[in-house]
Amino acid sequence: MAPPLRVERHGSNVYAVDGTPTDCINIAVNGILKKRPDLVVSGINKGGNLGDDVTYSGTVSAAMEGTLLGMPSIAISLVSRDNFDFKPAAKFAARLARFIFKKGLPKDTLLNVNVPEASNIKGYRITKQGKRFYGDAVVEKVDPRGKKYYWIGGDVLKWEGGKDSDFAAIAGKFISVTPVHLDMTNYAAFKELHNWKL
Repeated sequence: MAPPLRVERHGSNVYAVDGTPTDCINIAVNGILKKRPDLVVSGINKGGNLGDDVTYSGTVSAAMEGTLLGMPSIAISLVSRDNFDFKPAAKFAARLARFIFKKGLPKDTLLNVNVPEASNIKGYRITKQGKRFYGDAVVEKVDPRGKKYYWIGGDVLKWEGGKDSDFAAIAGKFISVTPVHLDMTNYAAFKELHNWKL
């Protein structure tokens, strides 16, 4: 059984939850807020959420939870390692939110937005999810007390996905807007799997 979650109030309509980003959305909607939000904006994350990152990103999972609960949702991240000027990402998030208020989003779909570093952003592109390939994914070290610890990640060796991928957009200094659908079923695999004789 999971431990109970604690909520702390930090001001008028400002709360902190000691759970995951998904927990924060669920508790806000089903426990704290008197009115369901018109839009969920998760982030701005300090670092990108490109390609396969969507499978383990807390920022994206919060937007997924918002979508599951029936609210239009955006995950927004700043693709940078050390220059964290959030103003361009915040400005684009506000612009995108205004557009979503007018037009809505397709059913069961959230937007995963990645913004390059502030200098010379050329615009935005609607993109597909690319794939990243890392070098040594796990690095083992030993602390001064002789206990092992690990760094997960490694250097990015390459990425693929073509010119319309999220990686290509960021490399070209464009904001990447990737529609992510909640149904992750691989329909193209149905025929092959139906031929299996288990």
